[in-house]
Amino acid sequence: MENTKRSLTPMSTSTKLEKERDEEEDCKYYLFIIGVLSYLTASRSDIMYSVYLCARFQSCPKTSHLKVTKQILRYLIDTAILGLWYPKESLFDLHAYSDADYGGCRFDRKSTSDTCQFLRNMLIS
Repeated sequence: MENTKRSLTPMSTSTKLEKERDEEEDCKYYLFIIGVLSYLTASRSDIMYSVYLCARFQSCPKTSHLKVTKQILRYLIDTAILGLWYPKESLFDLHAYSDADYGGCRFDRKSTSDTCQFLRNMLIS
């Protein structure tokens, strides 16, 4: 992917990922890319939404899903200097909060939950 066109965003806002009747891709290759990108979300929170949206289609990836993962990789090439850096000398005060509402939706009784993590006083996730 060294000679490919660069990308300014991890995923276009108009991209709709669905289970299409597109051509199927190699599942192992797609899983490998998703695994690498999932690992990177620890220090690159800007790609988190796009990666986990693509991760929904791990069982049966299509060509359109692979295109989006490659766009995320092209975005990472251009933005290699971005990310969260953790110097050895700095304090590492990590605080995490979560909230859950089990069966709280009155229409379909689905549970909702959310979390947020702060590194010192900065929201990171």
